[in-house]
Amino acid sequence: MIGKIPKPGKSFGGCVKYNVLKKDAAILFADGVRKSNIEQTIRDFNMQRKMNPGLGQAVGHIALSWSVNDLDKLNDEIMVEVARAYLQKMKVQDTQVLMVRHHDKNHPHLHLVYNRVDNQGKTISDRFQRQNNIKVCRELTLKYGFYIAPDKEKVNRQQLKGEDKVKYELFDAIKFASCQVSSMDELKIVLKRRGIEIQYKFKSGTKEVQGISFSKDGYKFKGSEIDRSLSYSRLIAAIQEKMKEQQAQGEKEQQSQPKMQLRSLADQIREAMKENQDNKQPTIPEHIQVSYDDSVAGEDSTLKAVITGGMELLEEMLGNIQAEPDFPGKKKKKKGQGQDEEQYRGQGR
Repeated sequence: MIGKIPKPGKSFGGCVKYNVLKKDAAILFADGVRKSNIEQTIRDFNMQRKMNPGLGQAVGHIALSWSVNDLDKLNDEIMVEVARAYLQKMKVQDTQVLMVRHHDKNHPHLHLVYNRVDNQGKTISDRFQRQNNIKVCRELTLKYGFYIAPDKEKVNRQQLKGEDKVKYELFDAIKFASCQVSSMDELKIVLKRRGIEIQYKFKSGTKEVQGISFSKDGYKFKGSEIDRSLSYSRLIAAIQEKMKEQQAQGEKEQQSQPKMQLRSLADQIREAMKENQDNKQPTIPEHIQVSYDDSVAGEDSTLKAVITGGMELLEEMLGNIQAEPDFPGKKKKKKGQGQDEEQYRGQGR
């Protein structure tokens, strides 16, 4: 179950006619207004609004919608019961109300028209109405066991209009952009290119950010109102976590690069040895100069060329790899050991 709340209107005539004259529309409930004649209904609403002439936008209008999966749980009586509980939780009380059911969609839905001038002539506030709407709809959905829609990625965007369409456009754009940036400043720049503005809410008298809002096409929503994952704190955490993952992946690739180079060298030497066994001329990279010793005939000469080429390649590769740092427990070379190895290497050539 969800509630859609457009901006308050000025004309009871237009709102009532739109709802009552719709094809197959049915008035399910009326309180404080006559429902036998549409003109009488409009006059009743307008009569009460005169008690507070300073309130220009006196027309309250809410649409409650259920999933097609709730059809077997709903009838006219249940819809009215839920709608009245909804209005009470939304603090729309002691005023004129008209409930009209429409059948122009596959999913069941009910329109609520109410007077923002209550029976005492006081104004029914619409402050925080959209935020409260989300909370109340969820409470009633759980209470009555109505169908809970899947996550936002599975919602059919093509059927959305107005406020809901913009809200899902914001959700998609922010989710995508937040995976591509490394800071909130970058996110602000990326979203601005798509016509989306970011506004921060600061703690009174400080520069400490307490919340975030996004606006597009005249609509403005808090991040948490679009989705809980888009609150300021969760956005920051998600961006930082993404950066850590990318950094860790980069370090992992950098560490594995020398190993890959050594593995490539080993493959080259192994292939050359195989060619030698097959009595073929070994394949040595062009930039490695190898001379065959004519004094050694046959396979021994070829094998010597392979080993010599391999040693040249190994020396080149090791020269490009940074020395590994010493680790606890790693044996240190004895004094003079490096010189002995260099002499041995020279003899091997």
